[in-house]
Amino acid sequence: MSLGRYTLITLAVACISLALTWCVLDSLFPSGRWAALLGGGIATLNTLAAYALVVWSAGRSHTAFFRAILGGMLARLAAMLAVVVAAVIWLDVPRLPLTLSLLAYFVMFLAFEMAAVHRGEFFRAGLRR
Repeated sequence: MSLGRYTLITLAVACISLALTWCVLDSLFPSGRWAALLGGGIATLNTLAAYALVVWSAGRSHTAFFRAILGGMLARLAAMLAVVVAAVIWLDVPRLPLTLSLLAYFVMFLAFEMAAVHRGEFFRAGLRR
């Protein structure tokens, strides 16, 4: 699956599900709407960056592949942690909706990314360069 198609599908899923979440949280926990939006946004950016690194590393040496994947994972997790800590400490974002949203979207997008990587279309395409 190309990066453009992956991005389109990911953004569509995130926008539709966050719109539904926004409506539900409006009546239950109004201050949690922005926290849920932030958590979903962080997870969405994370999965797009992860898939971009996988696509970039396709067809390259094993060393470049593992450096991109493992180094990218460390950098992405550190960035997500920094954003969450800053949001909770400085912006006083409600913790529970932020955490639940971030984890739910992270797991959902991780499963989607693994399914796309498992298909391996871009690996075969990368080898034909």
